[in-house]
Amino acid sequence: MKLSDPDLFRNAAVIDGDWRARSEMAVTDPATNETLGQLPDCTAEETEEAIAAAARAMTGWAARTHAERADLLMTWYHLILDNTEDLAQILTAEQGKPLHESRGEVAYAASFVRWFAEEARRINGKIIPSPTPGKKIFALKEPVGVCAIITPWNFPIAMITRKVAPGLAAGCTMVVKPSDFTPYSALALAVLAERAGIPAGVLNVLTGRPEAIGGALTRSPLVRKLSFTGSTRVGSLLAEQCAPTLKRLSLELGGNAPFVVFDDADLDAAVEGAMQSKFRNGGQTCVCANRIIVQSGIHDDFVAALAARVDALRVGPGTAETVDIGPMINTAALDKIRAHVADALDRGAVCATKSRELDSQYANPVVLAGADTTMRLAAEETFGPVAPIFRFETEEEALELANGTPFGLAAYFYTRDMARGFRFGEALEFGMVGLNTGILSNEVSPFGGVKASGLGREGGQEGIEEYLETKAMHFGGL
Repeated sequence: MKLSDPDLFRNAAVIDGDWRARSEMAVTDPATNETLGQLPDCTAEETEEAIAAAARAMTGWAARTHAERADLLMTWYHLILDNTEDLAQILTAEQGKPLHESRGEVAYAASFVRWFAEEARRINGKIIPSPTPGKKIFALKEPVGVCAIITPWNFPIAMITRKVAPGLAAGCTMVVKPSDFTPYSALALAVLAERAGIPAGVLNVLTGRPEAIGGALTRSPLVRKLSFTGSTRVGSLLAEQCAPTLKRLSLELGGNAPFVVFDDADLDAAVEGAMQSKFRNGGQTCVCANRIIVQSGIHDDFVAALAARVDALRVGPGTAETVDIGPMINTAALDKIRAHVADALDRGAVCATKSRELDSQYANPVVLAGADTTMRLAAEETFGPVAPIFRFETEEEALELANGTPFGLAAYFYTRDMARGFRFGEALEFGMVGLNTGILSNEVSPFGGVKASGLGREGGQEGIEEYLETKAMHFGGL
């Protein structure tokens, strides 16, 4: 990496403003398998130290006016944008996504900081008319307290700001545990937060493996909220570990998104939406289309058009400006992708795209026609550039296929029939639905799922409520 500001690349965790460097855990570039650096593998004791620091900082941070916190967040926002290129270089080096996508993620991440800086000024309580003469009731909004934030590797900058910015705006303090695959993005954000004037102890970042850090976070009575993005299995485990201390939970978990295309859809728009939803970040997103469900009348044309687009995708290291899909995050991810494709082909699917000779760290982007519900990829989230196509005849069949999953994060469908748009959209059992669009994520809209896809919402006006408690104050003798 050639950074304009090398100080953004820190081989150290930060606890109470103290940057601690130890060479205990290697972080590698998924495109080259070369070591980027060595970081501390933080212990349970260090985690407890970070929690205590956040608890001490909580009083002063919560006491600041909403306007003061908003101004500091706006300073952080501008610093993030001013350092877009360096942040993108760090993100691509540790995560692998193409640089143009990394630059887009930085802008997306910054948008949450600005949005919640603005929301900080609008944390309002209310006066409730009392049923008793001579009394008043005030409903006040107060910060939840110390928050534990555990983020994934697929969007290592945006997932930090989407969780941290509303917490800071609300007056909470943070202990952040980024993925051990992608810790450098979080540390760079912490450097910029420090430069913005956010006080020591308000934002602590712990590097290392999850067992010791996660265990200390979940059992601590000082931590009043946990926000996690990751698998349903791990989310369920964290919820169980948080139960004894009754923490507030935000869990954004696994998905199995259907992408339904009706006969009357705009074919070009549907193909474009599928490309955006399925192949962004190499298919390594929780809201990407995992099952593409196409009505018979448009099926063959859709498969041909989508296959042509996928064949044109360029695969290679994310540092190459012309690349569309970078390396997958690790060998385990590649093994799962290849196992899903092999299983589908064994069960009768047909590959509609050309084969490629790729280095071992890359996954071949494919379109698989003839997919059915017996295949592993129908029930499991592939998390890679694999587009299975399921055929359907009737709207009722499409709805049964779409809802036939324990997950309920995102769903998409394409139709020109607006009556169907309302009818089908309301019948989909998902927290987010896209009608004639393949993109669902922005800072102004609530983001989250139902069923096995989690609890709570991030982004939008709902996002800051996750970090606020309501206190009812009753005044008598008036």
